Amino acid sequence: MQNKYQITDWLPTTVKEAQQRGWDELDVILFSGDAYVDHPAFGTSVIGRIIEAEGLRVAIVPQPNWRDDLRDFKKFGRPGLFFAVTAGVMDSMVNHYTARKRRRSNDAYTPGGAPGFRPDYPTIVYTKILKDLFPEVPVVIGGVEASLRRLAHYDYWADRLRPSILVDSGADLLIYGMGEQPLRELLRLLKKGVPFHTLKTIRQTAILLDSNQPPPKVKKWNTLELASFETCLKNKKAFARNFKFIEKESNTLEPATVLIQKTANKTVWVNPPFPVMNEKEMDSIFDLPYTRLPHPKYRRRGPIPAYEMIRHSINMHRGCFGGCSFCTISAHQGKFIASRSKESILKEARAITQMPDFKGYISDLGGPSANMYRMAGIDLDLCKQCKRASCIFPNICFNLNIDHRPMIDIYRSVAQIPGVKKAFVSSGIRYDLLVSDQKTSDKKYGLSAYLEQVVLHHVSGRLKVAPEHTSERVLRIMRKPSFKTFFAFKKKFEALNRKHGLKQQLIPYFISSHPASTPEDMAELAAITKELGFHLEQVQDFTPTPMTLATVIYYSGYHPYTLQKVYTAHTIEEKTEQNRFFFWYKKENRGWIKKQLSRMRRLDLLEYLLRSI
Repeated sequence: MQNKYQITDWLPTTVKEAQQRGWDELDVILFSGDAYVDHPAFGTSVIGRIIEAEGLRVAIVPQPNWRDDLRDFKKFGRPGLFFAVTAGVMDSMVNHYTARKRRRSNDAYTPGGAPGFRPDYPTIVYTKILKDLFPEVPVVIGGVEASLRRLAHYDYWADRLRPSILVDSGADLLIYGMGEQPLRELLRLLKKGVPFHTLKTIRQTAILLDSNQPPPKVKKWNTLELASFETCLKNKKAFARNFKFIEKESNTLEPATVLIQKTANKTVWVNPPFPVMNEKEMDSIFDLPYTRLPHPKYRRRGPIPAYEMIRHSINMHRGCFGGCSFCTISAHQGKFIASRSKESILKEARAITQMPDFKGYISDLGGPSANMYRMAGIDLDLCKQCKRASCIFPNICFNLNIDHRPMIDIYRSVAQIPGVKKAFVSSGIRYDLLVSDQKTSDKKYGLSAYLEQVVLHHVSGRLKVAPEHTSERVLRIMRKPSFKTFFAFKKKFEALNRKHGLKQQLIPYFISSHPASTPEDMAELAAITKELGFHLEQVQDFTPTPMTLATVIYYSGYHPYTLQKVYTAHTIEEKTEQNRFFFWYKKENRGWIKKQLSRMRRLDLLEYLLRSI
């Protein structure tokens, strides 16, 4: 497939490539911490293609060298409109470090998985360099790193509270969330000749105002002032309280509130987000002329691991209404689901079958949560009055349409495309959506039919789900369903296997050291999962990331909604203790487990965990 393309089919990454398009000047120059993969799963490519679709000249500078004479930052000169900066698909610190703050030995978004091609906090590093070199040119920042750091936030790796990334970077404008809508609005206004410095009221953007600057005004918008950065530094409870307001305003169907936070002599001004994208808008993003390939410059440097994982996958929708305490998806993509049309999805599936390396297997038909496609409120007027963080916790909202039949239809249609042998559903499935005591609801929404379709045709021997914990107390903090729901799902899954003579495995995922989780909770989790026949081989250690409920609890010690204290494991020793209970079957852990459970006076667990090892 790569041979059929010319170099001009990719967005230019060098002056020569720009000249081959007939461009001597550029309107936007986009710097990214990721390698350039021209695929709709890579945000840099999406942003570049949108700028191109607006009739503007754009170049991408992927993984610029920030250590040398800065030639990568200078090579294109000054853009006509602005510089754009993104750290890439992931927060750079999650990309670089484990939950134990150990440096990772590879980078999935770099050719060959090689480390060291981006700095820590590239949004800040790149922006500061550009501001030093071209102080008069505006810099627009976006992507996950910028989005989740738009207000005062706890930085786990620095172990301190930091102000908005606008303060640390010196950027002129921040686009948060999935940035296509605010970017298009920004570009269209600039094309009309509107001066950049006057653009202060674009939805889903944030700016930094001097204390003497008059605040922007939009008639139908309200303002909500959060506790200042300095107040948060002195008062952890104030920082925790802020989160409740930030989250509630992020979960509004008709957002109209500006969030304000003072920082020294500046004010961070965060405009409300755009309403959720409709089907036509979603299709327009995925239908842009991507080559679906890494830039040819990487041919000799080895494969890009993240691309290898998703090259034959299809993203059907965005957003997640799960509201899990530890997850950033709803904070970045939003709670409300934005779905593509069936026609757009099938068009992408047919394009995948034409790739020369395609062997007949689509690796994923999914989204942030696989089974939320086209789901929304039944009565949207009720949704307009609601600011719940989750539509399915503590229970599934009576107003939520959980119809799985459109997904069954798409799965079957993709399977009928010539050349497709099998289409997997690899994204995580919310199993709590599939467990219902009411036969009428089960049939109406195709719940059992969906699970049967997935088990029979879309998994390869193992179905991965994420109960995350067994403790009811911890699960409430996580905003996850009772473990009883997992029991019910497991029973349903095993019944399907017996019915069809299959031996599929259910693979549960758990988190250790999550806020509220104690060593005793982890010992009970180990005993329960052992009783269920699970031999756990890996566990995810909780990693505090900006703009999640769990991170706010981890740093402040308070639950933002109740302001009650919550225990959290902080030290490496505490984290290691919780993690070790998972591996009760390892010889080196037996003595330690015996000592810990004896100290806890949980001889019942001791006898059960170490029996018959």
